[in-house]
Amino acid sequence: MESIRELLLILLAVILLVQNLSNVEARYHHHKKQKNKGSTVPPPASPENPVSSSPSYSPSVPSDPYPNDPVNSTDCIFDVRDYGAVGDGSADDTAAFRAAWKAACAVEAGVVLAPSDYVFKITSTIFSGPCKPRLVFQLDGVLMPPDGPDTWPKADSRKQWLVFYKLDDMTFTGKGTIEGNGQPWWDLPCKPHRGPNGSTSSGPCDSPALIRFFMSSNLVVSGLTIQNSPQFHMKFDGCEGVMIDKLSISSPKLSPNTDGIHIENTKSVGIYNSMISNGDDCISIGTGCSDVDIADVTCGPSHGISIGSLGAHYSQACVSNITVRNAIIRESDNGLRIKTWQGGTGCVSDLSFENIQMENVRNCINIDQYYCLSKECLNQTSAVFVTGITYRNIKGTYDVRTPPIHFACSDTVPCTKITMAEVELLPYEGQLLDDPFCWNAYGTQETLTIPPIDCLQEGEPQSEQEVSAYGC
Repeated sequence: MESIRELLLILLAVILLVQNLSNVEARYHHHKKQKNKGSTVPPPASPENPVSSSPSYSPSVPSDPYPNDPVNSTDCIFDVRDYGAVGDGSADDTAAFRAAWKAACAVEAGVVLAPSDYVFKITSTIFSGPCKPRLVFQLDGVLMPPDGPDTWPKADSRKQWLVFYKLDDMTFTGKGTIEGNGQPWWDLPCKPHRGPNGSTSSGPCDSPALIRFFMSSNLVVSGLTIQNSPQFHMKFDGCEGVMIDKLSISSPKLSPNTDGIHIENTKSVGIYNSMISNGDDCISIGTGCSDVDIADVTCGPSHGISIGSLGAHYSQACVSNITVRNAIIRESDNGLRIKTWQGGTGCVSDLSFENIQMENVRNCINIDQYYCLSKECLNQTSAVFVTGITYRNIKGTYDVRTPPIHFACSDTVPCTKITMAEVELLPYEGQLLDDPFCWNAYGTQETLTIPPIDCLQEGEPQSEQEVSAYGC
């Protein structure tokens, strides 16, 4: 009996030893990935001032605004401080950001982390791909460029600051702030000052766009605060599949050319749940854009939501399938605007503006096919064809200095298929002196418009010319 007990004890000891060795082996193979502090990525030559071109692929708009939550990727976090970033607001942290980017780019679900409670300053930088999938740039602190043109490195581009180039499946997110330090740029003598004694003089006038995404796809930008850009706050050029969610964008009302979000040659875009106040267009949509959905956005003060300008320098412009819904526009120079140059070609079609609240807005609803920045533009026979525009449930108040509805369409290429339904715009204060204006505009009123728009011609133009030349 004693021998059997001894045998069982020996057998139990062997089993425990085997299990312990197995656990040791498992821990040995489950080590963390090492951070590779390599050299910086040399910037490619092409995106300095590239020619726009849309990618050939056609992904859908990403549906999850936080698909790459770094909480689940702790092994792949590349903290810029580990690469030499100081984060005191004065040191140049450019090399550290480039090195962290290179390391994160090389692994799947890599995260470039700029942590909270630090202020990082970097010079004009191109973060280029291709990179491994699910790359995240997480900004929780403050990130800013040099303070004005006098401190801008002479070798750096003055047209752009932060550029993301040739990326796929990338997220730019965080609870941090991008501070543009724009005031010295706005004060350049060449800028169109809008004060009572403002003036403009000749001289160098380039100012950098703050953030630019170029030739990239499947992008998510969310959660960030972006402010005081020298020029455009955010641009998307030649991209496809873009989700923008929960952004706060702001700059002073009189800051020149500070568009909030600008897109061109970009398809499949969603812009949601964002607050934008600035000195130019809240959202501007250029040529080559289609399948754009904008919802739950508050604009103002600003120049409103603009399609264009389009067709400059006799160019072809194509914009289609744009939806703006559940938006608020307040204290703005324009509300919903389509602006094209005479002499252009192409087509703007299938635009829907629905459930828009106006608060003290000039030019609430505006189509201007005589857009010109000077008084020297000549009348042209060709124009960008505007058709299929719906305004539904547009209500609120307007600034009485200009009529709330203005349709100025080309003499030779009329605007067609304009639909007005539940449009009710009342004076913010005072009384309107001029009725709504229409020129060569055709459409349908599903309900009575306030103020009445008797100048909109019913149906289709009798002598509508062949518009196939204006297709895209």
